Amino acid sequence: MSTFKVLTRDEVSENNQAIFDNLKKALGFVPNLYATYANSDTALENYLNFANAKTSLSAKEKEVVNLAVSQVNDCIYCLSAHTAIGKMNGFTDEQILELRAGNASFDSKLDALAKLAKNVTENRGKTDEKVLENYFSVGYSKANLIDTLSLVGDKTISNYIHSTTQVPVDFPLAPSL
Repeated sequence: MSTFKVLTRDEVSENNQAIFDNLKKALGFVPNLYATYANSDTALENYLNFANAKTSLSAKEKEVVNLAVSQVNDCIYCLSAHTAIGKMNGFTDEQILELRAGNASFDSKLDALAKLAKNVTENRGKTDEKVLENYFSVGYSKANLIDTLSLVGDKTISNYIHSTTQVPVDFPLAPSL
């Protein structure tokens, strides 16, 4: 397997240098996975535009999906990053572990969302009808479904990039389930 090193600002395109500068201002650093996207002159910008686009899902709901999908795809980088982000969004360590498993006993609506995210990822888009019915029964709409499926795709891309490149995780490591 080819080894991917984490690119520095000086090793990326001018467009990506500007993005690195903005990330450094906003986050204090450029996450290694983002630096990996910068192997392409366009992928990092495209990814960030998609990841930060308007959605009908709240920040907490997005983290539910990110955690469940990353667990199914066994991506330690994204699990670690979204464990940290999940905590910033008010989830406890115990809730994060539960969300990663595709459940949320502490909130019926988030439980339906976690189950859907896990199911659709495991079944590569062939969602179980009962899981989908449950998702709608707790108040999610068709618009929410499309946004959820888009987020599953978004997170899967990052999961696959890390699983293929194996760049170092630069967040506190998520515990095993």
